[in-house]
Amino acid sequence: MTTPAVLRVFDTPIGVLESMGMSDALPGTPTPTTARVAADNGSLVVQRLWWAARFLLALFLFIGALQVMKTGAAALSILNNDGFLVRNAAATLGLGWLGALLVLSGSPVAAAALTLVAAGSITEIEGFAMLTGSRLGAAFVVLLVAVLYALRGGEGNRMAPVSTAVMALSATAVIYIPGSILAFFLLKWGPYHSLNLSFPAQFGDLIDLIYGGLLARIEDLPSAVLFLGGLGILLLSFKLLDSVVPEFSDEQIESSRLSWLKKKWPMFALGCLVALIAMSVSVALTILVPLVSKGYVKREHILPYIMGANITTLGDTLLAAFLLNSGAAVRIVLAGIAGTTVVSLILLAFFYPQLQSAIWKFQRQIVKSKPRLAIFTATLFLVPVSILVAGGLS
Repeated sequence: MTTPAVLRVFDTPIGVLESMGMSDALPGTPTPTTARVAADNGSLVVQRLWWAARFLLALFLFIGALQVMKTGAAALSILNNDGFLVRNAAATLGLGWLGALLVLSGSPVAAAALTLVAAGSITEIEGFAMLTGSRLGAAFVVLLVAVLYALRGGEGNRMAPVSTAVMALSATAVIYIPGSILAFFLLKWGPYHSLNLSFPAQFGDLIDLIYGGLLARIEDLPSAVLFLGGLGILLLSFKLLDSVVPEFSDEQIESSRLSWLKKKWPMFALGCLVALIAMSVSVALTILVPLVSKGYVKREHILPYIMGANITTLGDTLLAAFLLNSGAAVRIVLAGIAGTTVVSLILLAFFYPQLQSAIWKFQRQIVKSKPRLAIFTATLFLVPVSILVAGGLS
């Protein structure tokens, strides 16, 4: 007996019918309704508006915090002229380094250094030293996250996150120390020192229009309250900015694991891109910990990524310099970017195998035993404290 056509249709799998465009013929087959599509579109609009609102709030707080800190720094004696914390470039180097360790981020401390320069509290060289210190301490959060991952992981997976953090910290030092030396001479160079870049004057008028009334109301508060309050607002703004940075699921990361993740220049470009989007080297480098822990990226290939992230992480700091309307602050950040970029490109182009081997051997020695790792971690605090005390007492 021949099966009727209608029954043959019902016996056909749904997926085949959908490919033939016949799914609408089946009774009870769920199809997108106009109401459902409209609801989905409305939900997407609400999500985008919520994202935009958080971003604008973070930007408003970020700019406002810089203005409040600048007002407080101008009259804060401990951060002016011969104050213990800013007596010379050595003291500000230690202050920036230690500050980044304590707040687990370099960007707020770098912004604080620029506000001190813009307020005339410290010199251009002292501000640059503080900025450099903030970069050296910014990667400490990677070690903290790595330890947490190590405690969660199995016995065989514990060393990978920690060794990743050690590599990030050591690579940052290798890049920034010679890069800061180049930047120092650039700042001392006459033609560069005369460089004075800033936003158009109308932008400064806009900032005065938005924040002038608020600053007028709080300018009589104690300078320490203004500076520390502004720093607190700055930390909050960076927290909000972190919340609007897109996150990637494990599936998305796994699907993007391609052969180019083993090549130095693509990895360098990826590090530049991630730090530029995240506006924080702490975030950009911390991402490496789960990636390495889950095997998506090998430790042997992360060095170029670290180098790239350490360059573009100064993007938000450069924005802060322009918002402060300070030519000296802009020169400081541009010099730091130039020095770090030159050193990174030279090392990648001509000395990459040697650098990769040296850092790999160093981290192997550090993670070989718990006492060595403990000494390494303690040194991260003892060095900036010693520099700060020695500079303050000199």
